[in-house]
Amino acid sequence: MIGLIWHYMYSSFLRSWVKWILRKITGKCELQRICANTVQGAEQTMKIEYSLESSRIEVLKKSVTISEENVEQRVRDIMEIKKVSIQKDPKFKLSLQICLLQISGYKKLFVDVENLRKQPFDSSNKQHEDMLIKLWNLLMPHVHLESRITKQWGDIGFQGDDPKTDFRGMGMLGLYNLVFFGEQYTDTARQTLSHSNHPKMGYSYAIVGINLTEMAYSLLKSGLLKAHFYNLVSGVPQLHHFHQFYCYLMYEFDKFWFKEEPSSIMEFNHYREQFHERVKEQLQDPNSVLTLNFNK
Repeated sequence: MIGLIWHYMYSSFLRSWVKWILRKITGKCELQRICANTVQGAEQTMKIEYSLESSRIEVLKKSVTISEENVEQRVRDIMEIKKVSIQKDPKFKLSLQICLLQISGYKKLFVDVENLRKQPFDSSNKQHEDMLIKLWNLLMPHVHLESRITKQWGDIGFQGDDPKTDFRGMGMLGLYNLVFFGEQYTDTARQTLSHSNHPKMGYSYAIVGINLTEMAYSLLKSGLLKAHFYNLVSGVPQLHHFHQFYCYLMYEFDKFWFKEEPSSIMEFNHYREQFHERVKEQLQDPNSVLTLNFNK
């Protein structure tokens, strides 16, 4: 409670005075001080984002919602408003531009991910059907798929004879992620599928994969993936960076599952939540970058 009261007092009354005093002492605005005193990455970008969101100047406040194509002009506007001389602070312009690209890129990435999530699997769409068959061929290259609707789909972890019903929650995003993992890390995906068929500790590969898509989506939506992407990408994060993070979850969850040695698949929700909490804890580190590491 005391912390909340202090935060309110500081943000509402004291912050503007502290900024004014520091500007007088250093000759630099808060944005300049952040760029000068932090290295490029999540720490710098998140502080810039907070500073802009907290500004009483409307142009600065709205800078966190601009599109990528307007970033360069907005940097010039901010420098003019804050009276920043490029001669006196030549590194500031580039640093601020990178921060704004990351901030706008993260918001655009969420829109792209959300659009895929809202797109239902459509059996009449040839691209959707081709992707589904591609998933089978990536995971089961030596097994002929006898028909489009078949119990064989259970061999790669779908619940019924027609996988389209399993994509209802995450839409095409679930299929895109599964295919990306199988295509980019084919040997690892097949090995993970093999693990999932363990006679005692096995799990449904595709269903767990779609469940982990939901986890990745919720982390992106909540903003917890900001540190990861701001450290990973010096610019605009793209959809394939999200797919890469999903691959990290698939690989790490498989290791986590077998390390915990669950007694049955009925314990999935319990261990899924444990894994989720562990990932969230890692992402709260401003230096976090969660990428596949096959040597660990």
